[in-house]
Amino acid sequence: MIAQGYRQMGSYLSSHMTFFVPLCVALGVLLPQAFGPVSTFGPIMFAIMTFQGSLNNTFKQLAGVFRHPLNLLIILGVIMVLMPGLAYACAMLLFGDNMDLVTGIVLEYSVPIGIVSFMWVDMYRGDTSLGLAAILVSTVLSPFTIPATLSFLLGATVHIDVMGMIVDLIFMIAVPAIAGMAVNELARGWGHEKLSGALSPACRVLMLLNITANSTKMSAYVLNMNLQRLEVALFILVFATCGFFIGLAVARLMHGSQSLLVTMSFDCGLRNISSGATLAAQYFPGETVFPVMCGTIFQQILAATFGHIIERLCSEDTAERDRKIERAKRLLRERNR
Repeated sequence: MIAQGYRQMGSYLSSHMTFFVPLCVALGVLLPQAFGPVSTFGPIMFAIMTFQGSLNNTFKQLAGVFRHPLNLLIILGVIMVLMPGLAYACAMLLFGDNMDLVTGIVLEYSVPIGIVSFMWVDMYRGDTSLGLAAILVSTVLSPFTIPATLSFLLGATVHIDVMGMIVDLIFMIAVPAIAGMAVNELARGWGHEKLSGALSPACRVLMLLNITANSTKMSAYVLNMNLQRLEVALFILVFATCGFFIGLAVARLMHGSQSLLVTMSFDCGLRNISSGATLAAQYFPGETVFPVMCGTIFQQILAATFGHIIERLCSEDTAERDRKIERAKRLLRERNR
């Protein structure tokens, strides 16, 4: 009975994230004294979440993607080069007088693909192997790509503890990601079939607790809202939307199938913002957390919206393909008469 209630709690939280995420942000902002101390455990909580998400991966699933890596390389190029570069250029143009806000914007688009993207890719029948590979590679490389990106784009104006950040990212992401895959591989699927499901409800709670704790860092800035911060929130909404559109457009240019459209859209649009918020809270002034947490509010709502957009696009493509096939059949019958 307890186990069933535990699983139901996890399912309920997962299906209502668009409600609970803004609620947790509000709690963190309004009650910083109550939830602020929890941020001390942020790296540990995130390591547990990364381990649980990686239990759904195996090394064997990635082999096929790496044998034909073009799509993977394109996704990585978009999220590691194009998006951070665009974010920096736009942020400097609009908010260059406040480097804390610029740093938060660049940090948000330097973090790896969100593990939750796999759920959306699977839900809308995307290429799950490609999605898993993109999550894994971007996650394992993040201890090196995040500091390198921040140093390259912001190094002249922002002090960055590169080595400290690398160590934390290795602990939070790289080690638990590899450990999760190794457990699943060595246990012949037990990690995915049993352990991942057992840990999932607890990890949903940890994710919400982490969001709440990280939100306390921007409490003073939200409670003393000004026009510039409102502009930052609007910018994050627009730029986050662009991430989905960029992935969709790239897949269209490649004449990709429905599965590629789905995978590129979600992988380019969804970022592991929890890791960005944890890093922002540990290494930068409080205002840096503000743009990162704005992304937390918008991401899941945008993911649900783009799921419907992709479904409509793909249904239109299918209908058009069926019309062409029917027209070709009709012409063939007329020729045979």
